[in-house]
Amino acid sequence: MHGVDDQRVLDAVRTYVKLQRASHAINARTEPRLTQAGLTHTQLGVLEALLHLGPLTQRELTRKLLTSPGNLTDVIDKLAKRALVERHRCPEDRRSVRVVLTPAGQSFIAGLFPDHARDIAHAMAGLSAEDLASLERMLRQLGLHAAS
Repeated sequence: MHGVDDQRVLDAVRTYVKLQRASHAINARTEPRLTQAGLTHTQLGVLEALLHLGPLTQRELTRKLLTSPGNLTDVIDKLAKRALVERHRCPEDRRSVRVVLTPAGQSFIAGLFPDHARDIAHAMAGLSAEDLASLERMLRQLGLHAAS
């Protein structure tokens, strides 16, 4: 490693490590409530997406949650066993499966999510509103660039 590009590589790696540590710290802050509710972060992600976006196909959920189709199938199986979600074949494309919240699932996530959101807010309380807005912009930019 030599020169200016090498310094950029080192800076990127240090920043990446800090991003990962921050993410792990926030997840550790939210984990107890999820464990108490019997959920993983991915299960919560499915329920939260359905709460805020309405019914979605498994393919849409896979893209939104950045998980594999196989993992998502397992996650949805577990939520369905708890009667929190149901699968319905899409009438317009029988190969496609739409996932919907059951009334019990709607009640469950609507009751859990506000406290989960507060847990996240408490974990991020060290940042001002301006810091959060700036971080959001930077992370969006980073995500778009990394995905391209």
